[in-house]
Amino acid sequence: MSEWKKICLVTDIPVLGSRCVSRAKGVDVAVFRNDEDQVFALLDRCPHKGGPLSQGIVFGTSVACPLHNWTIGLTDGCARAPDEGCAPKFAVKVEAGVVHLDADELASHAIDLPRPLAGPLHKETASA
Repeated sequence: MSEWKKICLVTDIPVLGSRCVSRAKGVDVAVFRNDEDQVFALLDRCPHKGGPLSQGIVFGTSVACPLHNWTIGLTDGCARAPDEGCAPKFAVKVEAGVVHLDADELASHAIDLPRPLAGPLHKETASA
């Protein structure tokens, strides 16, 4: 049986928006709400170039990545054709207007993926 972690109220997530859930390890999780008050959770990292999906525009059951406008399905985390790739999804439970995520998934799911780097890429330099 799963242990569920209380995240927020559904109304704490903007309609057609998201909120981020920080984790001790790994990339944050983005929790989305559409205009029908459905709630979804994906790793906050586009499968294309690592863009922050939490900053994208939600429409229907999809989100548009803010970097290159890839459409990512909120139900499965997968990019829509012709694009390819998936963002890991997380189990969500909503009870009495309260959003919960699976505690085991938060602690272990997709923690090995690197955090996206903001700004110019830095080249590693060899130490002398």
